[in-house]
Amino acid sequence: MSLPRSNNPLKPISSLLSYTLPLHRSISTNDSPLTIETSLPFIAHNCDPPSRAVTTTSSELMSFFHDMSLMRRMEITADFLYKARLIRGFCHLYDGQEAVAVGMEAAITRKDAIITSYRDHCTFLSRGGTMHEIYSELMGRRDGCSKGKGGSMHLYRKESGFYGGHGIVGAQIPLGCGIALAQKYCKDENVTFALYGDGAANQGQLFEALNIAALWNLPAILVCENNHYGMGTAAWRAAKSPAYYKRGDYVPGVKLDGMDALAVKQVCKFAKEHALKNGPIILEMDTYRYHGHSMSDPGSTYRTRDEISGVRLERDPIERIRKLLVSHDIATEKELKDMEKEIRKEVEEAIGKAKDGRRPDPSELFTNVYVKGLGVEAYGTDRKEVRVTLP
Repeated sequence: MSLPRSNNPLKPISSLLSYTLPLHRSISTNDSPLTIETSLPFIAHNCDPPSRAVTTTSSELMSFFHDMSLMRRMEITADFLYKARLIRGFCHLYDGQEAVAVGMEAAITRKDAIITSYRDHCTFLSRGGTMHEIYSELMGRRDGCSKGKGGSMHLYRKESGFYGGHGIVGAQIPLGCGIALAQKYCKDENVTFALYGDGAANQGQLFEALNIAALWNLPAILVCENNHYGMGTAAWRAAKSPAYYKRGDYVPGVKLDGMDALAVKQVCKFAKEHALKNGPIILEMDTYRYHGHSMSDPGSTYRTRDEISGVRLERDPIERIRKLLVSHDIATEKELKDMEKEIRKEVEEAIGKAKDGRRPDPSELFTNVYVKGLGVEAYGTDRKEVRVTLP
């Protein structure tokens, strides 16, 4: 069954050419500003949309290409590791949606906060995390960002303003509004981006949190990453109104092409300015995931392979930046392929190092559960033998 035209992930892009991790080498020596128009216009609700003309530089475009290529390779290899049973439990991959992570990071600072769902690997990387920390966490090693106890869904980096990775659908939205409340209380002039998928957009807690955020004019930016499928259910089958950017009613919203890193950057910059002055705003990022919902989902029973390959051909965020780099004489095809080869080596090295890491000590099973110093005792099921006294 094909999706309605207005909600079709294969909707053609009008023009690909009209429209952070450190770079290993500078290919273009000319870093003067470039102005590039976004591929599609922004659609606004209760506000005026930002300009489609985005200011960027050669180095920023190169960083976009590098960072998204690294994210893509990291997720593909996570697939291999999961199938080899080196990664256990749940694992939700982000390949296809990389432009959201890099574009958002380009528009904000590390003092701004981001909180997201269980599809969190690339967001953690964009917030300054390392592949070693990610692979260690995925493989249950103590060098992981959550000490090997959180796994794929619970990456965390508070020092960079990343508050997780959350496994309960939609639960991160009220938490994100709570972070925004703390920001306003402390008068620190920062904002919080709370990311969720189209599958979570019908959750009641979203509207409850949004109501409070609007009442108190909190600097909260709610980001719906609309990849068109909530698990295996197409958005048009689950939502009477799939115009998620309008869901706030009294709260402004903007819909944009989430496969265009420059569009994401432009709208996130606009949203931050709006939220600091006027309170919450909803962003709908029209994006797409190439993998299934999780590694237990082949992703091909509720959509066709032609649909997936069509999105890769017409809308892929990495290929879009590649075309811009080549057309503006910033880099050649060969230089970009060489960079991709270097990225493969980086990823393999990170995997090897993580594999050699130590697993958490068994005593870690009882840490980070209760407040320290209470002398709580954990018993076996028979309630007769004390198993351990918690620290």
